[in-house]
Amino acid sequence: MRVISGTKKGITLKAVPGNSTRPTTDKVKESIFNMIGPYFQGGIGLDLYGGSGGLSIESLSRGLDKMIIVDQDRKAVATIKENLEKCQFLDQAETYRNDASRALKALIKREIRFDYIFLDPPYANEKIASELAIITDFQLLADEGTIVIEHGKAHPLPDEVGNLQKEREETYGDTIISIYRFKD
Repeated sequence: MRVISGTKKGITLKAVPGNSTRPTTDKVKESIFNMIGPYFQGGIGLDLYGGSGGLSIESLSRGLDKMIIVDQDRKAVATIKENLEKCQFLDQAETYRNDASRALKALIKREIRFDYIFLDPPYANEKIASELAIITDFQLLADEGTIVIEHGKAHPLPDEVGNLQKEREETYGDTIISIYRFKD
């Protein structure tokens, strides 16, 4: 795993020890950023299932100002912090060990609106529909914001969820990337 592009291009990232996470492959990561970027002029992002922090670090490397990264696994949080430090992004990121739905509830209180939200849950434990409902009901996504969801083929997502519309979907093996934005 490495940073593919931007200011930290080429830096190798550490993977989370064990089998508790499923890292996004470089090919899929490159495809995600080709769909939503590929570069950013600032903004704030949320990564609800941080894993090793690869998507967040890639986002910062490509121009986002700040990332809030959440993962419930202790080893993942430690790995995220190591990777952020290696890339000199500690001051641009907040990392929390928490369950995704609890983290969303805490973020509601902070009244932050995110430009990019990444959801890459373990395929067997997907709660995407309820998480999308919380995101839209409590206006956690900025008006021009984008939600990127990485999910398994066995868990297809609807074209519309509340006032969100699936704008694009790409398949890579058993992985599907779905991009949602607010309906016009």
